[in-house]
Amino acid sequence: MSVLRLDCTKCDRTYAPGSVWNLCTACQAPLFARYDLERAARTLKPEALAGRERSMWRYHEVLPVEDPAHRLSLGEGFTPLLQAPRLAGWLGLKRVLVKDESGNPTGSFKARGLSAAVSMAKVLGAQAVCLPSAGNAGSALAAYAARGGMEAHVFVPKDIASLFLMETRAYGAHVETVEGLISDAGRVCAGLAKEHGWYECATLKEPYRVEGKKTMGYELAEQLGWTLPDVILYPTGGGTGLIGMWKAFEELEAMGLIGSKRPRMVAVQAQGCAPIVKAHAEGKPDAPMWPGATTHAHGLRVPKALGDFLILRAVKDSHGTAVSVTEEEIVQGTKDIASAEGLFVAPEGGACVAALKKLHAAGDVTPEESVVVFNTGTGFKYVENMAPLW
Repeated sequence: MSVLRLDCTKCDRTYAPGSVWNLCTACQAPLFARYDLERAARTLKPEALAGRERSMWRYHEVLPVEDPAHRLSLGEGFTPLLQAPRLAGWLGLKRVLVKDESGNPTGSFKARGLSAAVSMAKVLGAQAVCLPSAGNAGSALAAYAARGGMEAHVFVPKDIASLFLMETRAYGAHVETVEGLISDAGRVCAGLAKEHGWYECATLKEPYRVEGKKTMGYELAEQLGWTLPDVILYPTGGGTGLIGMWKAFEELEAMGLIGSKRPRMVAVQAQGCAPIVKAHAEGKPDAPMWPGATTHAHGLRVPKALGDFLILRAVKDSHGTAVSVTEEEIVQGTKDIASAEGLFVAPEGGACVAALKKLHAAGDVTPEESVVVFNTGTGFKYVENMAPLW
């Protein structure tokens, strides 16, 4: 295993890798994997990457599974970073790029995190994995569990689109629908995981899912010639991707691959579920539970993120911000990027386009700045939710 130790993200506790750890036993905060970055820097070089596989595992020195034979991979990662000149022109900006995660296995960025998490679960001896999901994480967990010959248990809100249920069950997972939101599904999942001894892959409740997500940050740096954009807009529910990228930038600088300049991180949320936006506006270090959460962008319908303090810390430290958009703005953003660039994105991606409009109109993004908008999944899975609003 390439991990040196696991560090608590809140207190000074550390844990030895090689055993199953969830949250910090002292303060219940998420754990981060730490690596020998001096050693990693000797082989993780731009010239060495040229001949490596075009997947997230090209950065294997800073990922938790050292032995290639133990990696459960379906070719996830190394997704395109697309120039969006027409969208930029419409918005009055010079350079907008779209990091398009829709081509990942199972159609979303969730493949990255679950490839790493399920691989490590198997390495650590788990026979069954589980998580609560708004849709994409469940299908990704199920796919990688199938790849590894493992049992998968997925818990979803009852109003989930039927395509997600069909796909997740097709991979052989046991799927249970739960009244309420993903937070309610999470409580059911956690109780049964404890009862049956399942390995819990819920957002930030184990240390390795964020490691897969952080590879989006490595890819951005590599695809931009080892520089970073001025602004990153990221759709934020649980926020693992934003947290992971911020961790990646720290690691990249430590290895001498980038400098100290950081993008302004923008957490994008739906107006009907915007705990991070509220907490950021109020200058709070964490976000309270959001009551009555609602949005058709179900990936944003997370009323309380376990890593809220990490999201808020990254936004603050980067001099970024948090923005909420209405349901109508999400739909229009989805239409705008489709008609401008030929990308049929998930509503979470549409939310980022809508947020960029707002930021530019307010003067918070200037025409000279380079901007990366994240689309985290394919819009085709969401047709059942989106159609009534179009």
